Amino acid sequence: MPVAKSNRCRVLVVDDEPMVTEWLTMVVEQAARNPGYEVRAAAVGSRAVELFRSWRPDVVFLDIVLPDVDGIALLRELKAIDPAPEMIVISGVGTITRALEAGQAGAFYFLEKSNLDPAGLLSILDRAASLHVERAQHERLKEQLRDQYSFSNIIGKSKNMRELFELIDAVAASDANILVHGENGVGKELIANAIHVRSGRADGPFIKINCAALPKDLIESELFGYKKGAFTGATSDKVGLLELAGGGSLMLDEIGEMPILLQTKLLRVLQEREFRPLGSDRWAKVDFRLICATNMEPEAGLKDGRLREDLYFRINTVTLRVPPLRERTEDLPLLCAHFLEKFNGRYQKQVTGISAAAYHLLIRFRWPGNVRELENAIERAVLVAKSAEIQPADLPEAIRGDAVAEDAFKVPPHHTLAEIERMAVLQTLQRTNWNKQEAAQILGVYRPTLYSKIKKHDLKDPRERDES
Repeated sequence: MPVAKSNRCRVLVVDDEPMVTEWLTMVVEQAARNPGYEVRAAAVGSRAVELFRSWRPDVVFLDIVLPDVDGIALLRELKAIDPAPEMIVISGVGTITRALEAGQAGAFYFLEKSNLDPAGLLSILDRAASLHVERAQHERLKEQLRDQYSFSNIIGKSKNMRELFELIDAVAASDANILVHGENGVGKELIANAIHVRSGRADGPFIKINCAALPKDLIESELFGYKKGAFTGATSDKVGLLELAGGGSLMLDEIGEMPILLQTKLLRVLQEREFRPLGSDRWAKVDFRLICATNMEPEAGLKDGRLREDLYFRINTVTLRVPPLRERTEDLPLLCAHFLEKFNGRYQKQVTGISAAAYHLLIRFRWPGNVRELENAIERAVLVAKSAEIQPADLPEAIRGDAVAEDAFKVPPHHTLAEIERMAVLQTLQRTNWNKQEAAQILGVYRPTLYSKIKKHDLKDPRERDES
């Protein structure tokens, strides 16, 4: 079990020569550094691994020649346990080859024992300790940002996403039926997961069925279950999903694809809280919380007859609309950073960011596939990127090609320069969902300049008019 850490930087010395260990310990402990260093030593690799796991040092001095293990192999093993501590390799048999091996294995510095002097040693140690502290602070900041703008694996800081999070928190603890609607790729299943894990049924099962993915004649048997011999192919009894969801939640994805006759039967189950499996004379009691999802506007489904009105009023005690990505472009930087980290880890890549030109294309794109499409775009870009930053050429053709060209600003004929400027500013604001920081970046002006042009042309955010 790791020991609680003090403010002093922890230094682990791994060397089988007692004189070297004693000298390093003395020099490090007497260093004029505030709050100073704390030192422990190990003479063999096995003891070093034990101390590394339990004591969690910040910096390690590691001899390259040990009695029980090769120093480079031990370095790799320690880095596999925790890559954060900085490794300073020391050796009495320094060669360029071994120094290169140490660097490739993750060493911060390579020192020859013949060249050790207190001032130089402490200078390298101070740099390694400072780098470790900076990285630890960076990771803490990343965690704070992730916690601040993350909600059950849903990432967003925009106003409409914060409002959605607040609504989920308000209704999750109840047993009210929920209807989640939004375009394909916005994350409706993530919303359903968030509702379930925040409910009083979190310890119960969470059963999901996609009504669009199953043949219509199979949905009923999947939901209600059946007795052996109920129909051709029913060779054994099958428990339905309604029953399996007992004590938990049931998600019906794409509810608008459920056959109308089956919608009638589902409505009866919701009213009476019991049903009969196909071919059975047994009535089964049900106890589940219903969460439905659809990518269509409910009113459109009612109008064209895909959704029964009585069922709709039963399942939408609370309706949650998940906004498309084009309505929350201020979340793009967070989402891009999240996906970069995800795919760097998955594919062992070192893509550090997105170039300004590529980011400009991401902002301008309309994202018909929403967050799922963005995730696929970043995954592709990480795989094909040849530099440390994603470039326009790394993005899918749809983003850098025709889709962007169609959305581009065109100079209209027979207009004054002031009128053209007004159109350019207005279209850019509309494209960024009135995110003024992003609009200013696209237009290549400072934000105060953009504000003065908005005032000059008397441009009004339509959302502000609606609220007033």
